[in-house]
Amino acid sequence: MIRTVTTTLKVLQLVTSPRPFFDQQIAALEDRGVDCTVLSVPGAHEGDSSRSPTAYARYYAEVLSELRSTEYDLVHANYGLVAPVALAQPIRPVVTTLWGTDLMSDRGWLRSISRLSARRADAAIVPSPAMSRELEADHELIPFGVDTDLFRPIPREAARERVGWETDRPVALFPYDRTRSVKDFPRARRLVERADADLELRTVSGVDHEEIPYYMNASDVLLVTSSRESGPMVVKEAAACNLPVVSTDVGFVRETLEGVANCVVSDADSELVDGLERIATDGSRANGRETIDDLGVDALGDRLLDVYRRAIGRRGVDDRKAGVSYGV
Repeated sequence: MIRTVTTTLKVLQLVTSPRPFFDQQIAALEDRGVDCTVLSVPGAHEGDSSRSPTAYARYYAEVLSELRSTEYDLVHANYGLVAPVALAQPIRPVVTTLWGTDLMSDRGWLRSISRLSARRADAAIVPSPAMSRELEADHELIPFGVDTDLFRPIPREAARERVGWETDRPVALFPYDRTRSVKDFPRARRLVERADADLELRTVSGVDHEEIPYYMNASDVLLVTSSRESGPMVVKEAAACNLPVVSTDVGFVRETLEGVANCVVSDADSELVDGLERIATDGSRANGRETIDDLGVDALGDRLLDVYRRAIGRRGVDDRKAGVSYGV
């Protein structure tokens, strides 16, 4: 059976703040004939700060105005905080994707909103096995995709020249804003200071996503010390670059790095320090790129389109409306 797209779907995409993996998701859907309109919550979200209730009230009004002015086939809520806005209109099918910091938040009200929204939506999606185990509702497990053309191995010296690092020392890369408490930069600093190796800790945040592969390839090890994660995506991206990873056992890190050489996943400081010492001394890379065949953006786009079709079908719309026909 060969599936072909014959009619464009119009989908309203709701999101708190776009992330690179979200942008890749939109691109993959549009490559498959899905017409996506993205509405983000107004205002900026930085570090551990949150938007005000006023921002979400303005957002609700904007979404309702958009739905009145344009005929959409489906609304896709990307994150638990925007799911109630999608569900407030009873006409269009709703797909909800939870990102992790909603379903697995330390704020009970956000966890409750996320779970309730997943149960009420026509389809719910989570990106990791850890989240799947937490969600007691029908859902699909669809990992976020990695752009393996962008995240690829690059010679270390060329990468260091690109990012302007003039050093011969091995580098541990902390890939977050150091002010975000959940990422625990102080612990990363302590681990590097304890390591019996001439290891330098460097951070990267606020740069264009297209530049991140150069920072990864300029480094010797990715260091993740987060106390809580739904992902993190940086571990998949590091795997695509064959960058060794030393990480706390959070999110989908263990599943992603299973079978990948030259990586350490542990909550024990002693084991994390040992991993940093060994990788800094040895200097070899990982083999993560061999393990990420099922993490690509193409697979994500195909599976999302299938979820859309089935969600629309549950509302009594046939396959012609869903933009799908079948032939031999």
